[in-house]
Amino acid sequence: MRVLGIDPGLTRCGVGVVEGQVGRPLTLVDVNVLRTSAHVAVPLRLVTIEKGIDAWLDEFRPDAVAIERVFARSDVSTVMGTAQASGIAMVCAARRGLPVALHTPSEVKAAVSGNGRADKVQVTAMVTRILRLDAAPKPADAADALALAITHIWRGGAQARIDAALAAAGRTTRTGSR
Repeated sequence: MRVLGIDPGLTRCGVGVVEGQVGRPLTLVDVNVLRTSAHVAVPLRLVTIEKGIDAWLDEFRPDAVAIERVFARSDVSTVMGTAQASGIAMVCAARRGLPVALHTPSEVKAAVSGNGRADKVQVTAMVTRILRLDAAPKPADAADALALAITHIWRGGAQARIDAALAAAGRTTRTGSR
């Protein structure tokens, strides 16, 4: 399975592709950060993010896209930018018919470190170890994107199989779809 992890942000949007399957070593395919300037109008920044994500989807052809679920923070402007970037990522994936999974920050932290309250340093260290990298991915947005992809491979694939089995049995899935 190849997963594009996206840590959405209006200024820095982390993107990382990981390949592998549960029970086998995972492999880093590529990682980077899409950047936009705070001095540019928001609509133009969103277009830049859209073009960047589209380019990653075209180049790496993932099987799924894992995006950090937006949660309320104290700074409303940060939440808005994150939500806007997240929406763009979902649209880019949906246009291609790719499955999209939203993972909470605590779910990602718990998956990669065993601690849902791990800090960024711990998450980055574990991503580096899990992917057997020589150096830690920087900045933290890049490491977070990889952590999202890892989480989806480890947890999302199993959840997708459960949801498919429930759907085949005519029962409602965890996400509420039929």
